[in-house]
Amino acid sequence: MNDRYLTIALCKGRVANQTMELLENLGIKCDEIKDKSTRKLIFQDDVNKLRFFLAKGPDVPTYVEYGAADLGVVGSDIIDEEQRRVIELLDLGFGKCRMCVCGPKDAKELLMHREQIRVATKYPVIAKDYFHNKKYQTVDIIKLNGSVELGPIVGLSDVIVDIVETGSTLRENGLDVLEEICPISSRLIVNKVSMKMQSERIKKLVNDIKEKNSL
Repeated sequence: MNDRYLTIALCKGRVANQTMELLENLGIKCDEIKDKSTRKLIFQDDVNKLRFFLAKGPDVPTYVEYGAADLGVVGSDIIDEEQRRVIELLDLGFGKCRMCVCGPKDAKELLMHREQIRVATKYPVIAKDYFHNKKYQTVDIIKLNGSVELGPIVGLSDVIVDIVETGSTLRENGLDVLEEICPISSRLIVNKVSMKMQSERIKKLVNDIKEKNSL
């Protein structure tokens, strides 16, 4: 029997909760991770030889690339933005939203005529790839960490590139979805070495998830 624990890095918040709910349906339980008062950083399921830890989204692919975690669950937006050397195994089907170009309605003209514009975003890699390699439009990309919706409102940018789930924040601030870049959902990723060394266990986990999702 393989006594080595597989370590899984989970994106903090709703993604982690949805992942644990999925795993519980497979008989994998770790009640400690649900305890909001705990100060523990590592959580274990000794029966299934699994170890979990929570991390900020952008850090999950980093932990997986460097082997601190064998597997990770994170949004595809973060995978595309971080560009880490990991293998994407499975679309888990939750955490669905869209990466979009948004702004005031009249900014649509700027996109249609490929004028040089300023784009505010938390996702400069995704924004650059979209405008430079798909639209062939010259843009000045401004990296923001907070509420990017402020960009067009205060005149910092013409448009923004951001995640859209319901669109309510946009509407409340007089902004619209102007173009859709790509759909987003939570993905299971794996370290390249772990995929070779723990192939049987990882493939079984993937197959179990596929079977459960197909029911």
